[in-house]
Amino acid sequence: MFSRIKARFSDMGTIGTLCTGAEQHALRDQQREPGAEHFLLAALDLPDGTARRAFADVGADPAALKDAIARQYGNALAAIGLDVGSPSEAAAGQAQLVARPGAFNASASGQEVMQALAASRGQHGPLLGAHVVAIVAGMPHGVSARALRAMGVDLGQLRSAAEAVTRAGTRR
Repeated sequence: MFSRIKARFSDMGTIGTLCTGAEQHALRDQQREPGAEHFLLAALDLPDGTARRAFADVGADPAALKDAIARQYGNALAAIGLDVGSPSEAAAGQAQLVARPGAFNASASGQEVMQALAASRGQHGPLLGAHVVAIVAGMPHGVSARALRAMGVDLGQLRSAAEAVTRAGTRR
């Protein structure tokens, strides 16, 4: 019983770190509510290293994800006739957003990630970054999916790699 309580506290800490990280990535992108892409970036930042391991297992460079996401935002704006230039040009001159006090809010895709994590709680050991990768890789649409595809990542292979990493991580 004590080990279950300890595991829940650990998961709560991981969720807190994940949400804080996702919010920080969103604010850097001038967005108030983090989406799935921000949770994916936050998972790559988690100290367990499992998200990065899943990327490595499919030959993907996690450092390239942030730029791939920025290109998706730029492409979407260009599609409606807005030219913001490069991501660094677009961010130039803009004041950094700060988190609002109050309850944590995520965009629809961010909520989908959090709901999937909650639904899978009884199905795995400790919450790991690779769990987030598996969930996001299972989302066929959205900024994350387009960014990963632009990087040459097969979503199905990434999801399988992340699931394999989580299985290995829970046997430690």
